[in-house]
Amino acid sequence: MQHPIDPKIDCVFKALLGAEENRNLLIHFLNAFLVQDLAEPLVWVDIMNPYNDKEFLSDKLSIVDIKAKDSQERLYQIEIQLSIYGSLPSRIVYNWSDLYSQQLKSGQNYDQLRPTYAIWLLAENLIVGDEKYVHHYKLRDEQGRSLHNNHGGIWLLELNKFHATHIESEDQRWLKFFKDGEQLNDRTLPDWMNTQEMKQAMNTLTTFSEKERQYHQYQARQEYLREQRTIQLELEQALKEKQALKQENEAFLAEIERLKALLAQKQT
Repeated sequence: MQHPIDPKIDCVFKALLGAEENRNLLIHFLNAFLVQDLAEPLVWVDIMNPYNDKEFLSDKLSIVDIKAKDSQERLYQIEIQLSIYGSLPSRIVYNWSDLYSQQLKSGQNYDQLRPTYAIWLLAENLIVGDEKYVHHYKLRDEQGRSLHNNHGGIWLLELNKFHATHIESEDQRWLKFFKDGEQLNDRTLPDWMNTQEMKQAMNTLTTFSEKERQYHQYQARQEYLREQRTIQLELEQALKEKQALKQENEAFLAEIERLKALLAQKQT
């Protein structure tokens, strides 16, 4: 490859799984992670917000998640997240519930709701103290009984925790591709990349790497995301400093009250 390309950068990610010409990759990806939840493998999906390079790369506010619907009206959402912040879990749950609830139109009943599946690839660790790289969430009570037979769920895939060197399944193949894709060379692909789907995914990276227009657009998106992460980190640091100052002020006021009380005690 002429330039290394990170498949986690949003424009590349959406081109991989959200472009009409890569519809089969989206189907393969969904089947790989939802094999235990789907009664039978997916053979067709409609991409509800397909990737368009001209629109996506000219608009910094482009929607970067991927939404699809299958022949049974089940909904799918896939999103990449490069950085972790405090309210991310709330955003994940909100996005799932928003997509789930938007199904009903005026006059429709609740029995028309279809399963909704959200898959999040996380470049950084979100779940502390747990080395599992896949986390699957459904609506259940404390005894593990499901509120619904199957109304979808949320999958979190933490790439930093994935360390397998011997690939044993298609979901592991995708995880390794997104984690190590930037180091791949299309002329000397490792054995685990020797499948039709992985070669097709690699062709998408090659397009961004070797075509001047796409590579400059990729660089622009990468720089934009870098700036956003920097701003986020600076805001988080400012908030921490503000909270620390507040705690210092509270401790100072508490000490003054203690001294006042001590003085009053001595005067009596």
